[in-house]
Amino acid sequence: MDDLRVQVCVVGGGPAGMMAGLLFARAGLRVAVLEKHADFLRDFRGDTIHPSTLEVMDELGLGEAFRALPHRRVETLSGIMNGRSFRIADFRHLPVRNRFIALMPQWDFLDFLSGQGRHYPGFHLLMRTEAVGLVESGGRIAGVRANGPGGGIEIAADLVIAADGRHSLLRDRAGFVPKAFGAPMDVLWFRLSRRPDDADATAGRFGPGRILITIDRGEHWQCAYVVPKGGDAALRARGLPAFRAAVTDLAPFLADRVAEIATWDDVKVLTVSVDRLERWHRPGLLCIGDAAHAMSPVGGVGINLAIQDAVAAGNLLAGPLKAGTLTEADLARLQARRMPPTRLTQGLQRLVQDRVIARVLIDAGRPLKPPLALRLLDGLPWLQRIPARLVGLGFRPEHVAGG
Repeated sequence: MDDLRVQVCVVGGGPAGMMAGLLFARAGLRVAVLEKHADFLRDFRGDTIHPSTLEVMDELGLGEAFRALPHRRVETLSGIMNGRSFRIADFRHLPVRNRFIALMPQWDFLDFLSGQGRHYPGFHLLMRTEAVGLVESGGRIAGVRANGPGGGIEIAADLVIAADGRHSLLRDRAGFVPKAFGAPMDVLWFRLSRRPDDADATAGRFGPGRILITIDRGEHWQCAYVVPKGGDAALRARGLPAFRAAVTDLAPFLADRVAEIATWDDVKVLTVSVDRLERWHRPGLLCIGDAAHAMSPVGGVGINLAIQDAVAAGNLLAGPLKAGTLTEADLARLQARRMPPTRLTQGLQRLVQDRVIARVLIDAGRPLKPPLALRLLDGLPWLQRIPARLVGLGFRPEHVAGG
């Protein structure tokens, strides 16, 4: 492979990286997006597209085409405890056009973004190309070393964006160490078939010492079984029949299909972590998305917060990049804008983890009593607009400049 020279090199073809690549190419910059896999057909768990992201798609003029893709709409969120449903959030009153969460396979979302990026001559998506190191010159990051289908390649860039996830290699190579806040749980993901006559909707189901999230994905239920941190081994030791029985206890309507969990290979473990960098940048390098701040799965906001980072980066950095005047002060302004919503979101997630999830998981031997907050949300529908806004739009939704 020939070495490349671009203005922006984005490492990681996930939502944050692909959105950043699209926005910088749209601004007329020469961009390379590196994705180490050959395609996007992997088993993602973060498949929720929130109203904040849907508004961005509209601002890009892509909303109609995006909504034409197959997806499921979630307009309300509920929690089920002791067989009773409590409504928690209602998105139908948000002050935006898209008053719902879209459930869409992440590979469809990424295919869509990459396809739109290819409309711009400066957009270059390099699949099967894995970053292995940073290039430094004159006290700044000047590019990326990578391995691609044709061998080693060096990509020179005015700005390198690390969007390579919570286990970011570039973050490590840059010497950044995230501050970890811990989490009281891990999540076991699996799927079960969905029947046309299933009346149940996307919901969280709470029982003594157990939580099950069932997400309506059309042809199947995407299920998240929440266990205490490190509790996966003990659960597996009790055997698959016990696990199936626990799932059935929380979601009786799944009793006739839990046998679809044929082996433990059908159950994938997500180790939950919450962390963030105190500094997201060095001269020539910027971390965004999970590389800058790993989010809890609470609220499913991780993807959407990462996309907000990408939008802010496009708004604030495209001009200096085009003018050739980009400095670390520009990167610091980006972090200063995005750090407050990151802190607030993680703070809220940690509050829910500690005050709700941890207590449910610990109290395995006692019947659950619906907390006052849950009863108030269900009894006063107008209150449901508050969690809907926090989940759907977040603390500082970004808007595409000129969108």
